[in-house]
Amino acid sequence: MEQLLHELAALIGPTHLLTDPADTEPHAVDWRGRYHGRPLAVALPGSTAEVAALVALCRDRGVAIVPQGGNTSTCGGATPDGSGRQLVVNLRRLRAVRRLDPDNNSLTVEAGLTLAEVQALAEGAGRLFPLSLASEGSCQIGGNLSTNAGGLAVLRYGTMRELTLGLEVVLPDGQVLNALRGLRKDTSGLDVKQLFIGAEGQLGLITAATLKLFPLPTARATAWVGVDSARTAIAWLAALQAAFGDRLTTFELISEVCQKLLDHHHPGQLPFVAPWALLIELSDSGETAALEERLVNWLSEQAMVDGVMAQSESERQRLWQLREALSETQKRDGPSIKHDIGVPTSMIPAFLEQCGQALKTAFPGVRIVAFGHAGDGNLHYNVSRTRPDPAALFDDEPAVNAIVYEWVDRFGGTLAAEHGVGQLKTPWLERYKDPAALALMRGIKQLLDPRGLMNPGKWLAP
Repeated sequence: MEQLLHELAALIGPTHLLTDPADTEPHAVDWRGRYHGRPLAVALPGSTAEVAALVALCRDRGVAIVPQGGNTSTCGGATPDGSGRQLVVNLRRLRAVRRLDPDNNSLTVEAGLTLAEVQALAEGAGRLFPLSLASEGSCQIGGNLSTNAGGLAVLRYGTMRELTLGLEVVLPDGQVLNALRGLRKDTSGLDVKQLFIGAEGQLGLITAATLKLFPLPTARATAWVGVDSARTAIAWLAALQAAFGDRLTTFELISEVCQKLLDHHHPGQLPFVAPWALLIELSDSGETAALEERLVNWLSEQAMVDGVMAQSESERQRLWQLREALSETQKRDGPSIKHDIGVPTSMIPAFLEQCGQALKTAFPGVRIVAFGHAGDGNLHYNVSRTRPDPAALFDDEPAVNAIVYEWVDRFGGTLAAEHGVGQLKTPWLERYKDPAALALMRGIKQLLDPRGLMNPGKWLAP
């Protein structure tokens, strides 16, 4: 291994190969602190050519690679194992802006830029890159692509899959796939870039991407509204879509338990507590006042528990901060068994009712923290207090997961809506993913990576 480390250092420069445990430790632990590994080293290549050279060398030496971006995975998808034989390849030095083309509404960037930096680049050109996540200051574009990230505006703009025009990928044999063209129509064969979006680094390393941009909205109307039930909330979603079409950008659903957590940890910031809260945002061209008036008029005709409308950009930001604080607030409140699930939007009320009842029957006193992107059916469904001793919570995780995923499956949903599968959900994927689909995915893995060196130990492992 010493010879390999010497060769790796020669490829990227000694200062860009981290071998001291104090330097590699931040790259060996996932964001939630659940998975801990021990990498051989952490490589920080500075170009696609260096990535390709690293991959080719590791292939020749039979060394596994764990691709890593901002290391914000919640499923252990970017964490090495404990063998000390896997090389973490972190892409944070790949930061070039290859092309900004406002007339084509496209932006080509390297994988190491953070999501917030890409948003700022687009805004500086009078355009919008609409992906928005709580971790946008630290998550990187390569990781967003590798997990097919969704976030807060999928209702209008779609996931990263819909926001991507092209990719550059280093394949497991060191070849570079150049499919970066900024085209919206191309029927010249299979759209091979789709293989790598959502593959969690198991088929290759994404080094650059051409992303879709949109006109920058000049008007926004934002409201925090309380309703009496999840059924009312979903009925509102359909009515808002009928009234406003694709101006409806965001429709977030927040349970009473979540609101009380916010009120406890962020006192004085929540406008009210209701059985269910909705964060609703419209965006459009034109004047904000006109859009706000339309939303106020619509809301005035609805039955609601309470509601506030943002009267300024600072008030809008305060409402968004409440929503974005939910994950951090939960973490401060203690451990929970987390689920990032998706069901058809129309099924959300029934899922919440029936899965919730099944959990309460199995675990009297259980607490369910449910919130998420109801506009696209994605719920963060987190379970705690399954027994009096919180230290024993994770002893109940298999039983809790069995209940949650069984109800997700009954309602035609998915166990991984936007955070990926990683290490966390691999056994459940085996149970619930269509066998033909899983076999096809593994066949593609075998074709591209026959030695299994790209992010091994995750869900495509044989």
